Amino acid sequence: MMNDAVIEVEELRRAYAGGFTAVDGVSFSVARGELFALLGTNGAGKTSTVELLEGLARPSGGTVRVLGHDPYTERRSVRPRMGVMLQEGGFPSDLTVAETVRMCAGCTSGARATQEALDLVGLTERSGVRVKQLSGGEKRRLDLALALLGRPEVLFLDEPTTGLDAEGRRDTWELVRELRDGGTTVLLTTHYLEEAESLADRLAIMHRGRIDVTGTPAEVTATRPARIRFVLPEDVPAGRLPLSLRAAADGRAVEIRTQRLQRDLSELLRWAEESNVELGALDARSASLEEAFLDIAARGAETVEAVETVDAR
Repeated sequence: MMNDAVIEVEELRRAYAGGFTAVDGVSFSVARGELFALLGTNGAGKTSTVELLEGLARPSGGTVRVLGHDPYTERRSVRPRMGVMLQEGGFPSDLTVAETVRMCAGCTSGARATQEALDLVGLTERSGVRVKQLSGGEKRRLDLALALLGRPEVLFLDEPTTGLDAEGRRDTWELVRELRDGGTTVLLTTHYLEEAESLADRLAIMHRGRIDVTGTPAEVTATRPARIRFVLPEDVPAGRLPLSLRAAADGRAVEIRTQRLQRDLSELLRWAEESNVELGALDARSASLEEAFLDIAARGAETVEAVETVDAR
């Protein structure tokens, strides 16, 4: 683990009654001032893991430390230094936005002023509106305001931009970046892969209770091949392409998967120029985080299918 790690997780497990194991030997660390994204397919164990980090439940096995403390048994020592934004908050529906913030501020050490908290998340003009009249996206912004009340050293964000429109999502991204740049350590879960790719210093992808891959967004996407796509003229068969370019063709549409994008694209363009071939709809791009994510999900599904086939025999 890193010497400056704010979050340290070692062989963490969480099992539920009936024998279901949601978290099965997870290990990772998050450095001070780092934004770490925890991704995963539905049911992968993300929320179960984050609840253990937040001290909301006791692990079935392994250890977790936040700011050097066990967040469950030493909750008094660590909770005032945390900010937590759950997937879904619960507010008294008849209180106004400002009243809700003031109520929570009364239970928070060193709380920000109500006006400051609302300014941070763009809810100033809605301060006098009752919570029940807020849109889903506005309620998420109120959730975030409350998570930031105590100027946390560690911030847990569970699906923070669900329900926000594009502008609200971008504003939230900018705020989260500012918090990280100011030294706040952030652990983020999200289903928006673009969000993780844009914000995260490092990330991990969970599947069936385990971490499948971890690294920077660039390191994770580098595990997948880049892609070159184009359409050949009607009188040029795919068989005329250089043998060194391993291509899959569907009629005139061709796709090349490669780990050497620049070299293969250069070779393709030289061939097209020398052969006087015009490539239609040419598109070349590196692999995306989405492709890496879907590949992990697909491999998991194939494993389950294989196990079920063996069991059936």
